[in-house]
Amino acid sequence: MNKSDLKRLLHQLGTLSLEQLSNKDGVAELAAMFSARCTSCPHCAGTALYRHGQAHGLARYRCRSCGKTFNPLTGTPLAHLRLRHKWLSYHQCLLDSLTIRKSAAAVAISRNTSFRWRHRFLAWVKNDRPEHLHGIAEADEMYLLESEKGARHLQRVARKRGGAASQRGTSKEQVCVLVARDRTGQTLNFVTGRGPVSKAQLHQCLRPALDQDILLVSDANAVYRYFAREAGISYASINVSAKQRVRGAIHVQNVNAYHSRCRQWLRRFHGVATHYLDNYLGWRWALDAHRINAPLELLKASVGVFPHLAAT
Repeated sequence: MNKSDLKRLLHQLGTLSLEQLSNKDGVAELAAMFSARCTSCPHCAGTALYRHGQAHGLARYRCRSCGKTFNPLTGTPLAHLRLRHKWLSYHQCLLDSLTIRKSAAAVAISRNTSFRWRHRFLAWVKNDRPEHLHGIAEADEMYLLESEKGARHLQRVARKRGGAASQRGTSKEQVCVLVARDRTGQTLNFVTGRGPVSKAQLHQCLRPALDQDILLVSDANAVYRYFAREAGISYASINVSAKQRVRGAIHVQNVNAYHSRCRQWLRRFHGVATHYLDNYLGWRWALDAHRINAPLELLKASVGVFPHLAAT
């Protein structure tokens, strides 16, 4: 190492905080957090445990019931992943919404590793959801062309570079993303499957998340009116197709604006496989709501440790 490189390294070390110097890969804090919660075996749920040394910087435990060993990350999406010193750098790439190839180049890992890390780190992020919507909630669907990107065996004829649906309007070629959003910004999204949303799907997805005194607002799609009537909740609609935008407090502009931001954000990935769509929707919600603003926060979210939701 020459003098200029050494000088640059010393300068970079001088800009790091004490927390960063002692926890450069972010895993030490996670391991301490999970060690305190290691009260049962992830293999058999047994509670008779004892410390069994350590491996790769992580404490290990052995279960007296089944005899298997585990560490604080066993049973989480981070289990068996290597190159821990690069995790935080990769999480910054997620916060910057970089593509798989750009993330791989930025962190100096292979493209396949970048793909695998993306979906490991996002596997539990999508579980960060508000339990209930309050006040006035807007609901509307967003339709995306069904994609089998990356599949070895397609269930249909391949489309050239994504292509377009062969049928006009909403059809089974499209995947429905149901989005419900209240006026405080709390958002729920559900991938309901191919084709238009049904009343049964609204009961399954929306009903448990809506307060009984909520006002549900949608466009003129009759399925919402039938759902609200059966659920016993207040309902109002606005006829967007007739150029009606706002009627007092009745509108769906918040949820439609969310759709627009989501579509624009998804374009950078040049098509998202339907199989992974839930992961991308959870990722987008974390960014849009500013739920997560630092790599370490995102690393915690990847193992199910989420920031507290703001009181509403």
